[in-house]
Amino acid sequence: MEHYTSIDLEQIPSRQRAHMMNSISGYKSANLIGTCSREGTSNLAVFNSVFHLGSNPAFLGFIMRPLTVERHTYDNIKSTSKYTINAITQEMYREAHHTSAKYTENESEFSATSFEESYKDGFLAPYVRQSPIQIGCRYVNEYTIEENGCILIVGAVEHVYVVSGLLHDDHWAQLDRANVMSIIGLDGYALPQLEDRLDYARPNQTPKSLLDGTQES
Repeated sequence: MEHYTSIDLEQIPSRQRAHMMNSISGYKSANLIGTCSREGTSNLAVFNSVFHLGSNPAFLGFIMRPLTVERHTYDNIKSTSKYTINAITQEMYREAHHTSAKYTENESEFSATSFEESYKDGFLAPYVRQSPIQIGCRYVNEYTIEENGCILIVGAVEHVYVVSGLLHDDHWAQLDRANVMSIIGLDGYALPQLEDRLDYARPNQTPKSLLDGTQES
């Protein structure tokens, strides 16, 4: 195996080091976060850092990079408190990646891509109509990571829309049924395929597959 110490890592050029550190931690979720400014300009940005924070109440978190440059997603969330999280599929990933381009505050990534805005149930932020999983969140809190200036955004889940056939009887979502993508690092897109789903692990017992039992819808 190749071995890198912290001193070795410091000697790697910054862009290469960023690629390495962003990819070795594994596959990450691939989502588009949709927001809208108070002036009515929609915004859409790809994120690889959305994660589960709790189910009761339902919280999701994501990481915002330091505010050393304009962050339209952050500004819109702070001004309206509403945002959406939209899963990226195999059919969407190229257009989703394009949302990482540096558009101005008055330009909407929806206009620059084929994605369609969808507003429903009076929610202020736009969903992505093409996405099979659409989640409406309300800003709850933020925590600055003092070591590097990144910000953890905590959101309360207020709405969840899921295409038919994706959920099992116990409401577990089988993402590969909708070709939901994942991200490796900052620019690698992968299409995971479910291998198995195992029951609750107990000492001295071999886990059984849930896909062979009544959990399958």
